[in-house]
Amino acid sequence: MPGSKLTVLVVDDSVMFRQRVICLLNDRNLNPVLQACNYEEAVNWLLQTEVHLALLDISMPGKNGIELLKLIRCRYPGTKVWMISNHADEYYKQLCLSTGADYFFDKSLDFEEIENRTSMICNEIQNQN
Repeated sequence: MPGSKLTVLVVDDSVMFRQRVICLLNDRNLNPVLQACNYEEAVNWLLQTEVHLALLDISMPGKNGIELLKLIRCRYPGTKVWMISNHADEYYKQLCLSTGADYFFDKSLDFEEIENRTSMICNEIQNQN
């Protein structure tokens, strides 16, 4: 379906960060960006909607983003997953990438890169449809 819109899910316990990402993504060819503040809300969205791209924070109340990454890789292997975290040391980066994340972003250093990558993935996914 050329021209179809993508569905993005932003999972972060920070309302301000979710709003910042949503503002960044608003100009893309997307459905309204979905948001969740924790693992359970994210799972509810995944059960209801086909998500093309999930942006996950590592630290959240309850189950963390790495556990959500594992669930997405197991049940929704076609979903792209980007980890976006303040835990940007090499340990967490390698853990996320080895668990199946497509990209790992440092919230404080790589925020602008999210916009560039989003444009690329919009084009990739649309070309697949």
